[in-house]
Amino acid sequence: MSENSLSEGQQAPLFCLPDQDGKEICLKDLKGKWIVLYFYPRDNTAGCTKEAQDFTSLKAAFEDEGAMILGVSRDSMASHQKFIEKKELTITLLSDMEITVHKLYDVWRLKKFMGKESMGTVRTTFLIDTEGNITNIWDNVKTKDHAQNVLEKLRSMKK
Repeated sequence: MSENSLSEGQQAPLFCLPDQDGKEICLKDLKGKWIVLYFYPRDNTAGCTKEAQDFTSLKAAFEDEGAMILGVSRDSMASHQKFIEKKELTITLLSDMEITVHKLYDVWRLKKFMGKESMGTVRTTFLIDTEGNITNIWDNVKTKDHAQNVLEKLRSMKK
């Protein structure tokens, strides 16, 4: 599997996507905040649920650090609403059904599963600073302790 083509230190690609309520969220409007932008394959699957619940449980700690959490998948706004309700999530989920932003962030890549190759979302997290620069990239994320690791990295970056 190839590595992400974006690199730490570069400007995060700008985008606008609808959240679970249809409200447009634009990266350029979030300057001055730290952004945890994480891409995940699908609502209501085991790993994605665990990741979303972990980010939800740490949301207050991220907010204390001036950070906003944005989860992005190809799911529809309606799917996101159901996912949030069912799993009692409090984070913002963005809908990228056209995979435009997935491609912009190079997380739409060839994946191998049980010997078959297909295009899909590579679970990836970007930490974006108050100036809109990418400070950290976690590529091909394993969900265990991931949200906590991102929070610790954010805290160390702010020192």
